[in-house]
Amino acid sequence: MPDIVWKVIVLYFTTILGSRCCFHTDVNPEDNPNIPAIAKYFTTKGRYEEVNPHLIDDILAVNRSILQPPSAQCREIHLTAIIRHGTRYPTSKNVRKMQKLYELVKSSAAAKQSWLREIQTQWRMWYTEDMDGRLVQKGVDDHKHLAVRLSKLFPTMISEEKLRGGFIKFITSSKHRCVNSTLSFKAGLTGLWAITDKEFDHAVNDALMRFFDLCTRFVEEVDNNPSALSEVDKFRQGPEMRRVQEKIADRLRVPYNNITDDMAEAAFYLCAYEFAIKTVNSPWCRLFDEVDAQVMEYANDLKQFWKRGYGHDINSKSSCILFHDLFSRLDKAADENKSGQQVNEAVTVQVGHAETLLPLLTLLGFFKDSDALTSTNYASQTQRSFRTSHMLPYAANLLLVLYDCGGGELRLQPLLNEKTMTFPGLTDQRASMPLYEDVKKHYRELLQGCDFEAECQLFKPPADV
Repeated sequence: MPDIVWKVIVLYFTTILGSRCCFHTDVNPEDNPNIPAIAKYFTTKGRYEEVNPHLIDDILAVNRSILQPPSAQCREIHLTAIIRHGTRYPTSKNVRKMQKLYELVKSSAAAKQSWLREIQTQWRMWYTEDMDGRLVQKGVDDHKHLAVRLSKLFPTMISEEKLRGGFIKFITSSKHRCVNSTLSFKAGLTGLWAITDKEFDHAVNDALMRFFDLCTRFVEEVDNNPSALSEVDKFRQGPEMRRVQEKIADRLRVPYNNITDDMAEAAFYLCAYEFAIKTVNSPWCRLFDEVDAQVMEYANDLKQFWKRGYGHDINSKSSCILFHDLFSRLDKAADENKSGQQVNEAVTVQVGHAETLLPLLTLLGFFKDSDALTSTNYASQTQRSFRTSHMLPYAANLLLVLYDCGGGELRLQPLLNEKTMTFPGLTDQRASMPLYEDVKKHYRELLQGCDFEAECQLFKPPADV
């Protein structure tokens, strides 16, 4: 999108709608023929708009009333935003799976439906291995739009004055999709305020944003250990997944043994990527009904649970370094504010991955169900809170906002994907914005321990004496 067009759009929405624009309650994605009926099950391949459907009609809509500070005295003094990169192309590994499925469908599918003819005669395999997870234009827009919305949600924090004054700091993973998302976020702000005379730096910090690569114990015990995901493998070979594969084979009219669990996953991803990248309700989506999509969603949630979530203790402990960095920023802001100084780092924007966010959310205790996700309890987990379709769409974001409410009273508010949350275990009347000291007491053991070096080293048996 040309810069001048982007500026006109931003200025229009900002001027006409202002920061008081409210959510539409009449948006029903299921009534829109351009949105796949199964889009809400796309897990980490889902659009941000499925989590916040009001954005479908107005991509810059915000609702400041959700913040609800306990008194009019409360003012924001620091905001940290930990954000997943925007919409991206599939990885080369998934492109290869998709290519294999496409070739099978093109050569062997014998069904006569019009959607299948469309795949065989009109659709082309346009994904290539060199795309390998790169940011797409939709991903650029994801971050530009998010930047504008956050500036409307927190206008005293994410402001032109603070950006020009150097009070907003940008940190990113080294991966191209994260660097380009960071550039897009900055472009959203500079476009909003028509800043053309200055550029703003960002720092690449993989120790913070890709901590999982540097945690030896996680790499050895989980990432490179096939048995760590045994529950995932069992589910993929189990009756629910087998039924999905059989239904796909029936719809294509190919032998059952032609459709593997990898093929089913590739078909699901083709539907998801066509929609996320091109906003197309692809004929590939016709291979699934809602029941099938729920099974596919569970398969991916199971993988995330065991690889990045509550399945193994080291998954969350690998994020200790990010946890301590977060609270040290909050403490520094609190100390500067207490001493009457201007908070030096008013806003920190950190861009990483789903694999950055999920271990930290897990460490903080969010989205923990009473029972672990396993290969055998799919039927009893339909109401689970651990659902990556809701937690981790493209451009997912965790915000922690520190408020000074007067008289030395500091409060901390967590938001995920622009929705308020309550810290697990803090359930008083003001649970969505508890006292900062209460939050620190709640996480006391982690603040006193959770040492990245100690947690991440491989424990070796003592040498024989």
